[in-house]
Amino acid sequence: MPGILNISLDFELHWGRFDKVVLDGVNKRYFENTRSVFPRMVQLFKDYEVHVTWAIVGMLYHRDAAGWRALQPEQYPAYEQKKFSSYEWVKGNGLMEPADPYHFAPDLIALLEGVEGFEISTHTYSHYYCQEAGQTVAQFRNDLLLAKQVAAERGHQLRSLVFPRNQFNANYLSVCAEMGIETVRSNPACWYWDANRPESLAKKIFRTGDAYSNLLGPKVVPLHAINRSQTPLQLPASRLYRAWTEKSAVLNRLKLQRILNEMSYAARTGGYYHLWWHPHNFGWHPEECMEELKNILIHYKRLKKKYGFESLTMLETKQKLVLADF
Repeated sequence: MPGILNISLDFELHWGRFDKVVLDGVNKRYFENTRSVFPRMVQLFKDYEVHVTWAIVGMLYHRDAAGWRALQPEQYPAYEQKKFSSYEWVKGNGLMEPADPYHFAPDLIALLEGVEGFEISTHTYSHYYCQEAGQTVAQFRNDLLLAKQVAAERGHQLRSLVFPRNQFNANYLSVCAEMGIETVRSNPACWYWDANRPESLAKKIFRTGDAYSNLLGPKVVPLHAINRSQTPLQLPASRLYRAWTEKSAVLNRLKLQRILNEMSYAARTGGYYHLWWHPHNFGWHPEECMEELKNILIHYKRLKKKYGFESLTMLETKQKLVLADF
């Protein structure tokens, strides 16, 4: 069976960074750059016939603040640290009227509709943190109901999910299944990506080092090692694409080569390779990031021609694995 490439993108704009980034003039330009480069990113995937899972924060579906206010949950996430709540952020900071390009993006979502090889999935409704103290299963269920509602209004059926901040919570998988979610993105099977371990300097050092060096081995999973009996199916992430940086040409080169080498390994061995990032990661250096993405997609086409390497969405991967004869 040929190897499989998954690309999943966490599409969130400022909803994914409100607890970390002040929306000042500089950061507004960051998200404006993101909006500008987004259609080009979409077109590049189409040009190279690459399938992509777009995990969208449900709040992005709204056209304006009035629409956002009209759809509120029955239970708000009761985080002990209120700074993690997007609802609390809006309460303290407000939304732009009548349009808010940093929090609403129905125009960009429209670019994904009807494209062969694109799967529209969910990143929860409110960028919900499933590992934070205080929130509950019931609140998570309510959040997913809202995500399904806004997506259904656009004719989108949500069948895959990516947990915000990679806060994978196995206790919530039954809720996902209940809501019709068939696949979720899980974390790499290594201690420094384990969401159940507290964040530490050591975890950050190993995650960073692994992005540039092969000392810890390729993050490729044999297809037969994916547990097909799971509901929903857990598809492990392999590699975060780290955006181009002006700080070091060496690190840019090492990072990109690490990704290309892992793709080659997956193609040669019939393995599973899952690359992910956020569209807003292209916000600071869009041209350089687009050039790196193009190199990745060109490499994929070479591997497809040589080894039959397949680009699939998360849902397509699940459907293929269910039929596989391992």
